[in-house]
Amino acid sequence: MLQTLAGRIVNDNEPYANTVGNFLGLAGVVSDSIARGSGKIDKKNGAALDLYNEKEAKKGDKKKAEANALEAHKLVNISKVPMDMDRFGTVPVNPEAAEAAGTTLIGCDVGVNGDKLPELMDLGAQFYEEDGLGTLLSTLDYVSTNIVTRVLDVAFNENVITPGSALGITGRAGVTGRKPELILEAVQDKFENVVFVEDGLALGSAIMARCMNSMGTPKVPIGGKQGGRCILKDRMKMAGGKFA
Repeated sequence: MLQTLAGRIVNDNEPYANTVGNFLGLAGVVSDSIARGSGKIDKKNGAALDLYNEKEAKKGDKKKAEANALEAHKLVNISKVPMDMDRFGTVPVNPEAAEAAGTTLIGCDVGVNGDKLPELMDLGAQFYEEDGLGTLLSTLDYVSTNIVTRVLDVAFNENVITPGSALGITGRAGVTGRKPELILEAVQDKFENVVFVEDGLALGSAIMARCMNSMGTPKVPIGGKQGGRCILKDRMKMAGGKFA
């Protein structure tokens, strides 16, 4: 099972925002493939988390790890999804339909539909043999950080990120090891607010439940909008609700 990239960019329309960008393709499997090259985890189904060792990670050569990550990223293709593609990073896509809906697709691939993942494994073997486990683990942090910065660069170039937007990172490919520290350092000049969440779906559901049960206040809503009152009343009004 390939671990895929999933995310979206929404604008600031009210009372319902529109999705103007979608992130898709490969994510965690990029680090998994490098980790599998070490030979310390299963070469078919092993995950980078299976290899992680906090004590060893602290011993890594950070400068060498950063250079290794740049070498690995030569195999990683991150771009706006071309209009003639029907699959990108193993994910089925329809760029024409997305464009008609006003959505920009931004994808992450390794080669073409993951065909260079074995080459990432070979690099992982090289990194492990030359630099040891600690530096390999540090390399994975930089690899994930570079994925985040590269997809954001494409999004900014496509003008789909609204000024004042907040950035949310979720999932193991973004919140484990030193990744939050490195990502925050890399994007701090682009976003005023950055949040890291282990499980975005679960937290979003919990916040929505609290919001619907009025556990926030009109001035400080739980699940409303940045810097403003709860937006639920405006949505009810649009839907014709008699209590709006």
